[in-house]
Amino acid sequence: MSVVSLTVSDDEADIRLDRWFRRHYPHLTQGALQKLCRTGQVRVDGKRATAATRLVPGQAVRVPPIPNANRPPPLAVKPLDERQVREINKMVIYRDEHVIVLNKPAGIAVQGGPGITHHIDALLDGLRDSPDDPRPRLVHRIDRDTSGLLLVARTPGVAAKLAAAFRGRDVHKVYWAVVVGRPSPATGIIDQPLTKLGAGAGAISVVAERGDADAVHALSEYEVLDAAARKMSWLALSPLTGRTHQLRVHCEALGNPILGDPKYGGDIAHVAGFADRLHLHARRLELPHPAGGRLVVEAELSPHMRETFRQIGFVAPAAAPCRRI
Repeated sequence: MSVVSLTVSDDEADIRLDRWFRRHYPHLTQGALQKLCRTGQVRVDGKRATAATRLVPGQAVRVPPIPNANRPPPLAVKPLDERQVREINKMVIYRDEHVIVLNKPAGIAVQGGPGITHHIDALLDGLRDSPDDPRPRLVHRIDRDTSGLLLVARTPGVAAKLAAAFRGRDVHKVYWAVVVGRPSPATGIIDQPLTKLGAGAGAISVVAERGDADAVHALSEYEVLDAAARKMSWLALSPLTGRTHQLRVHCEALGNPILGDPKYGGDIAHVAGFADRLHLHARRLELPHPAGGRLVVEAELSPHMRETFRQIGFVAPAAAPCRRI
């Protein structure tokens, strides 16, 4: 074994050094990589680097001898059947050579977990045009019970660029929700820090006191788009921070929980005569396109929300065609 120098590709722009190693040397642990960086054995363009160093196309990464003895055997991946391939492709509302946009139905998880075997991540192989294509990658997540837009990158490099856009708050997100009651005023910003209670699948987020050691800043915009007297309201919500269950907790904090929310809002959130499912939908995304310009996408409402809109009398405009601007 000997030292090798690998060139960062165009598709790997802005990726962290540790993620670059995870892609090329998946058996190398984070601790081992950090040690190699500390001792100067890993270098970028001849200079010392840390695991968090971000890479630029054309840079040379010095890779010292890395033993393969402890490389784990590749996991056996069960191929998707035709039904699964149809299922994931039915969700596609936009695709080009860089990104794929899904309209995720309510009730299917984005990723697996304890007791979750059916999820979007397990279906992504069905989006490849050929077996030689890289496996598409999720860029962000939405709750299992939330319907709507989900962004998928077609290559690891695109995933890194889009993840950077989400981290940099260069992505504008709009959710639609049906809430119980009518917020007053009709527009505003909810500035309530949050903290987590519990762990794992049973964890919940709650409003925290300002200054609490575990509190995290959380900010959401809201606007009432329509209302049925003071019984139900249709809101547009934009999370300005990305906390777990942020919109759901913030609506509860307003005193207007999201209709059918199984975790937040208590009995008030469950109204007889309406579908007892979360009425939260990721409606619109506007973000930088990896090839330039901006991508604007919208997703049609889920069936149970369409029915609730019909019952109440809310009239939702059709989703605009997905486009680059």
